[in-house]
Amino acid sequence: MPLPFPFLDLFGTFVFALSGATAGVRRRLDLFGVLVLAFAAASAGGIARDLLIGAVPPAVFRDWRYLAAALLAGLITFYRYPLIERLKHPVQLFDGAGLGLFAVAGTGKALAYGLDPVMAALIGMLTGIGGGMTRDLLLAQVPSVLRSELYAVAALAGALVVVGGDQLHLPEAVMAAAGAALCFGLRVMAIYRGWRLPIAPAAGQPEAPAKGERPQ
Repeated sequence: MPLPFPFLDLFGTFVFALSGATAGVRRRLDLFGVLVLAFAAASAGGIARDLLIGAVPPAVFRDWRYLAAALLAGLITFYRYPLIERLKHPVQLFDGAGLGLFAVAGTGKALAYGLDPVMAALIGMLTGIGGGMTRDLLLAQVPSVLRSELYAVAALAGALVVVGGDQLHLPEAVMAAAGAALCFGLRVMAIYRGWRLPIAPAAGQPEAPAKGERPQ
């Protein structure tokens, strides 16, 4: 796997674990529950990626640093939660950072394993959204990717930057940083400005008429 993606993978693991642990503390889980949620949020996307591209056993089971990063993030959050909570929207910010890091790392690893560029971008997107989906499902809530501001779209945008850089033979480190920054920037702007895809109308309610069109 080419540099700098191993570092991004580990850093993304730590950041996503912070988002999972923060959500667990907010739900008043015990220490074990917080650590489980931190590990699940940090590792689900990477496990899915590795299984799909044939990198088995998944990296999280071969390298102790992934488990250590997730548990460290969980312990920091559990015992220093007031410091974490001082950030506005801490779960969303950590989640956005992990989303960008995992999207570019997943895309880079998929390219290194010889996947088609389009499929590599989709694998990168899946790597990014997998942890957040698992975290939300364990907390019995609809995953953010299905209901919130730009999420999967932001991950896909970051992944496409890496794919484009690979096709143009641009420096990997530069394109990884650019892809992660684009993904994180889109996610943050979506949070603060409310950018989102169209939402399905409520059951039994007609869609709003187009501009200039009279309601029936």
